[in-house]
Amino acid sequence: MRTSSASAVRLTIPLLLLVVVSACTTAVAGEPVGTGAVVTNPDPGTGGVDPSFIKNSDGGEIDQLAAAVLTDVRGYWTETFPATFDGRDWEELSGGYFSVDTASADAPAPPCVDKAADVEGNAFYCPSEDVIAWDRAALLPVLRERFGEAAVMLVLAHEMGHAVQRRAGISVEEQRTDPERYPTILVEAQADCYAGSFVRWVAEGNAEHLSIAEDRLDSALESLITFRDPIGTEQTDAGAHGDAFDRVSAFQDGYDSGAGLCADISVDNRRFTQRGFRQAADAERGGNLRFDDLVQNMTDDLGEYFDTVVTDAGATWTAPSLAPVENDPECDRDQGPIAFCPDDDEIEISTEGELPQLHQQVGDYATGIILAGRYGMAALDALDKPLEGEQTQRQLLCLSGSYTGMLLDRTNGFTLSPGDLDEAIQVLLRYDYPGRDGAGGAIDTGYERVSVFRAGTLEGVTACELS
Repeated sequence: MRTSSASAVRLTIPLLLLVVVSACTTAVAGEPVGTGAVVTNPDPGTGGVDPSFIKNSDGGEIDQLAAAVLTDVRGYWTETFPATFDGRDWEELSGGYFSVDTASADAPAPPCVDKAADVEGNAFYCPSEDVIAWDRAALLPVLRERFGEAAVMLVLAHEMGHAVQRRAGISVEEQRTDPERYPTILVEAQADCYAGSFVRWVAEGNAEHLSIAEDRLDSALESLITFRDPIGTEQTDAGAHGDAFDRVSAFQDGYDSGAGLCADISVDNRRFTQRGFRQAADAERGGNLRFDDLVQNMTDDLGEYFDTVVTDAGATWTAPSLAPVENDPECDRDQGPIAFCPDDDEIEISTEGELPQLHQQVGDYATGIILAGRYGMAALDALDKPLEGEQTQRQLLCLSGSYTGMLLDRTNGFTLSPGDLDEAIQVLLRYDYPGRDGAGGAIDTGYERVSVFRAGTLEGVTACELS
């Protein structure tokens, strides 16, 4: 039994009392990805958007950024809410917005908490007071530094999504009394979806103060890896927000399909991938298999899976041989640290350098998803399909996803661990190796790579258009 995977980022995401629908992250980890993803267009003569409507604001640049986001997200919902919810008008938050200086022991506390320190590292929406509050000292500036301004936009738009739910009729009492209909993970997915729909509106040039290029969305999705639940959290836990795959999926659904789809999310139509550990031994090792063990176990399993895929498509499958090499694959240096060599029907895998480092730093499915992509190329070769071009690149990512989705459904034998899907998301956002074609070409953006992989994971091999 394999239940494997650890992650480079582990966070505890607390909830602030029962009155708070959402609270995000007590620590922000990750690698800087630049701050140019979102550009605030300041009001003439002010140097930034006037934050005077924010209570307890210091008027500084962090609250100016928050004011820009909130002004545009209010504009979005003023426009979008009637079209989404049967013509009803958007209602402004009656309790307003609170900036909290958690670095000061004397700072005033916002509603719903006892002291300013209770907000440290968090942003939240409090339904009983209809307010949104955030930590301007230890959350928003760190998000901006590590992931860019897009992450600040995402957090505040998510919290506004909870205010949308309240106005749409999902009450705190309903969540408490009917958790099977409104589990926390579902409520959080819907808020992520609403955030995605807002970001799409910004990307299309509709916002007054914000802009984001579609090819810079990766920084926003990077932050969702940080906001995921700790590895091993069950999706049924009272405070579950979802793993990175769940959260990225919800955001992308909103971005791609709009607020109407978000409003229709329910337990009847939403699948969540978050799961707890099934074996104590696996939990003790953080879900990771050693590099050699992962490669050995997974190559046998990949061979069996793609035998079925190729045979079902009417062709004959012969599993490629595996050839470890110390440096870059010798037959093809353009595919990355693992390469399919069609002339020899061989997969060369680098046992030194970048690949083992990724395995160690990200987790074992960092190796796994790249290896799955190369077996996908062997399957395309067996099916006499092109090994270069955009369609090939998409098929490779989709086939990696279809194999991963099959593992997700397994209950015995070689299967996924909590966190494996998150490791896949992390690799897809930062690297194009899993979807590189035979000439080294790949889909440019992590956003699109994740989207194609998701389709394969959730829909299976039929999404890969092999026929």
